[in-house]
Amino acid sequence: MKKYLLTFLISMIPIIELRGAVPFGVAYNLPVWQAIMIGVIGNILPVPIIFFFARRVLELGADKPVIGSFFSWCLKKGHNGGQKLVKSAGTKGLYFALFLFVGIPLPGTGAWTGTLAASILDLKFKNSIIAVVLGVILAGFIMGFGSVFIKGLI
Repeated sequence: MKKYLLTFLISMIPIIELRGAVPFGVAYNLPVWQAIMIGVIGNILPVPIIFFFARRVLELGADKPVIGSFFSWCLKKGHNGGQKLVKSAGTKGLYFALFLFVGIPLPGTGAWTGTLAASILDLKFKNSIIAVVLGVILAGFIMGFGSVFIKGLI
């Protein structure tokens, strides 16, 4: 039970997300489909909260003494992610770009950054959530198969 809970909790950590949770689950001998499923659910859970509240919280805390620099960094990261989305897709392919941004597990991409970027860009909630959820599922499969492949080499 501890492996399941840790996989779930790791998937909820910003930046680490599925890039850490799925390999952790696979390394600790969870079946790959369970590691993916638990990681995806844990990664998706905070998405609506991030969409509606993260930007406001970050803006309120950006000028505070202790947390200000971190909150400003998060806002900048979300803004830069949003700019990359707009630049790569224009307005028509924005949700597809959001899907790819979240779905290709590279450093600095993922559900947290993608959702924050969608919130900063004032994108529609429903379309953004669909793109992020599908992107998280794609990232889960990529990390799952990559983890199994790497574990097979070891």
